[in-house]
Amino acid sequence: MPQQVTARLPDPVVDVLDTAARQLRRSRAEVIRLAIEHYLEDFDDLSVAIDRLRDPSDPVLDWDQVRREILDTD
Repeated sequence: MPQQVTARLPDPVVDVLDTAARQLRRSRAEVIRLAIEHYLEDFDDLSVAIDRLRDPSDPVLDWDQVRREILDTD
């Protein structure tokens, strides 16, 4: 069973939410749920990217060298 979460939003945000819900023909709750799911997916992707950038065992590539190698191949 899904858990209920309550949040307080400023009136302008609720107005935009209601407009989006009408245009998408979805409920407020569904638009909020979808927005949170997308945000958390992006957050997870960003967290993985940051971890990879901070990994000292991951080689750092020189963009100019990589670009030359790609463009020089036929």
